[in-house]
Amino acid sequence: MFTRLRGFVNQGGTKPDKVICGLGNPGPRYARTRHNAGYRAVERIAGAGGVWKDYRHLASTCPAEIEGVSVMLVRPLTYMNLSGEAVQRLLYRRWGLAPEDLLVIHDDLDRPAGTIRLRPGGSSGGHKGVQSIIDHLGSQNFARLRIGIGRPSAGLETVEYVLKPFSFEERPLFEEAWDASVRAAQCWLTDGIETAMNHFNKRVPGV
Repeated sequence: MFTRLRGFVNQGGTKPDKVICGLGNPGPRYARTRHNAGYRAVERIAGAGGVWKDYRHLASTCPAEIEGVSVMLVRPLTYMNLSGEAVQRLLYRRWGLAPEDLLVIHDDLDRPAGTIRLRPGGSSGGHKGVQSIIDHLGSQNFARLRIGIGRPSAGLETVEYVLKPFSFEERPLFEEAWDASVRAAQCWLTDGIETAMNHFNKRVPGV
């Protein structure tokens, strides 16, 4: 069962145990786009009571606690393709954490819309935000939670598709995906990536 998050009294001086980073692009222009599925997931984790603060214009951060684990929720403000700049600065230089302490939540063209899947690490799969993080951390050893957004229909360019808002018909699928992401992130925090994968990586035909 999901535990409501509690903010720390001293955000600036607290070193978290874990970091959950949702990828996306900052600003109202991108807020409801498919590419911002990761942003929406960490916002759902933070809940209405989450307090987000700017960190040197690199990222927006929100302290939280889940089942006794101190967590920092992160939304990079460097735009998707430069996500690694913010993550590297926070993870290594500010908090002194390892890649294994990081969960990255991002959109995935290769999965059906509204589905989720966890991975323990590996390549970026062509996702430029994830590749930026790999490049800046010098490691692939961080967990991923992928939210499927599906492929564009014929005649629609991929860049145009990912930067378009969710359709009315898609909305219920993504509401379910964001709720599932909350539960999956909690499971990763408390029980580890293997247990989370066993619980949440349901097989989808053809994927």
